[in-house]
Amino acid sequence: MDRNDNTLLYQMALTQIPGVGSIIGKKLVSYCGGVEAVFKEKKRNLLKIPGVGSVLVRGFNRNEALAKAEKEIKFIEKGRINPIFYLDKEYPQRLIHCIDGPLMLFYRGIANLNSPRIVSIVGTRKATNYGRYCCQKIVEGLADSNVLIISGLAYGIDTCAHKSSLINGIKTIGVLAHGLDRIYPWLNRKLAGQMVKEGGLITEFFSGTLPDRENFPKRNRIIAGMADAVVVIEAAHKGGALITADIANSYNREVFAIPGRIDSQYSVGCNQMIKMNKAALAESAEDIKFIMGWERSVEETSSGQTRLFIDLSEEEETIINLLETNGKSGIDWIALSSNMSMSKVASVLLHLEFKGLIKSLPGKIYTLY
Repeated sequence: MDRNDNTLLYQMALTQIPGVGSIIGKKLVSYCGGVEAVFKEKKRNLLKIPGVGSVLVRGFNRNEALAKAEKEIKFIEKGRINPIFYLDKEYPQRLIHCIDGPLMLFYRGIANLNSPRIVSIVGTRKATNYGRYCCQKIVEGLADSNVLIISGLAYGIDTCAHKSSLINGIKTIGVLAHGLDRIYPWLNRKLAGQMVKEGGLITEFFSGTLPDRENFPKRNRIIAGMADAVVVIEAAHKGGALITADIANSYNREVFAIPGRIDSQYSVGCNQMIKMNKAALAESAEDIKFIMGWERSVEETSSGQTRLFIDLSEEEETIINLLETNGKSGIDWIALSSNMSMSKVASVLLHLEFKGLIKSLPGKIYTLY
């Protein structure tokens, strides 16, 4: 981060404009030609941007937003926190293709936010012995797959997922529903400290933000959007884990659910998702690896594909590289990322399927063999 550059100040201030969320914020940057330009644009011109209403423009207090951003910059500098804007190369690439992906993230840790394979594990805060056992076995079974595990640092399944990851030498990231000036729940502060050293903590919220109820669905979309697969281990008939699973489905992520006893209230959600075909049934990590095509290690897959690049066209190599980096991807994202037309991408994907290099999944999703 360049301390002499005002860009960060304007990036952070953009998130502090009342009524400006992820979608409107990105639209403002796009129409104005840059984040700093948003603050220098005349209000009458802002009103011409689709989706930007008069109420938002009237409440646009530039000086107040910039003052909040300036104060927060002092906090992140003191706390050695890494601010990541959605246009930065460090930004989680999987979130870029989520329409409501955060404008700005604040990160403390060492884990790669763009790891080749990312699994989010969620579930009830009131985990049973069965749920904790399943969580431990799933995480242990993923230890040889070069994965990053994400969860929400809550009690129950979240805590079990983070602790099991650390025990098995897997980097793990906790997504917070509050600022990085606090840890919630407080009893997880020691775990959080260890995660910063061996994984990380990430949030979109400024310091001073409390873990209020409305912040958790926002947190859940990050948990869903950063992952290739979301695994639900114990969930009642409603709750945050099911919200995360629904968001993951809307992002075309693979969703897995661990089945449970029919008389357990904390298995109702998982069993229902499996019954309604909203999640694949997973009894072990092997089920997840098989459906995700992760039977072989990343290194084996990469070296195998590299040997074939000499026989690929430029367009084919571009798509193979995208799938190696991002993992399972939708055709619309591939078209956007490759700067090819949809018809061209469809044709290239078909040729790659014929060559046995990729396979298609339901919902026009593609992955490497």
